[in-house]
Amino acid sequence: MKAMTIFDKIESWNISVTNKWGPQLLRYSLAIIYGWFGILKPFGLSPASELVADTVFWFSHTWFVPFLGVWEVAICVLLLFRPTVKYAVFLIFLHLPGTFLPLFILPDTSFVNVPLELTLIGQYIIKNLTLAAAAIVAGGSPGRPKKEQAEAKRKGSYANGVAPNLRKKVETALV
Repeated sequence: MKAMTIFDKIESWNISVTNKWGPQLLRYSLAIIYGWFGILKPFGLSPASELVADTVFWFSHTWFVPFLGVWEVAICVLLLFRPTVKYAVFLIFLHLPGTFLPLFILPDTSFVNVPLELTLIGQYIIKNLTLAAAAIVAGGSPGRPKKEQAEAKRKGSYANGVAPNLRKKVETALV
């Protein structure tokens, strides 16, 4: 086996830290986004309120925009606690299709030239693809309970916080 260079050691450390903290930080960042965007809506302070009202014109904006805000705050709260992440992801995936509606219902608001040249609002909408991907990662990586991690580490199956199959891939790539 080839000796590890400083870059190999940095990469190994980075993988270990990313595996340990990445999903949790992603979950918290999603919670901040949903909480921040959501808390503004019931108080009429969201810059997206008009867009929501114009998009779902078949609902009264007086109740729907605040309802949407409460929904987003619920997602935030559920993301904060590991056992409830699965419910947050469920609510996110019910919520996200609606966020793309302006692309179809309000194309003049979303595009300068359909389909490629987006307005700022269109860019705001498309960034939701990132939220969807982040929700998949956060929901699929809830973390192992500390007791289970300690037991696995004691048995040697979870050395350095890196899953054994990933550890083998990293070691193979470093050779």
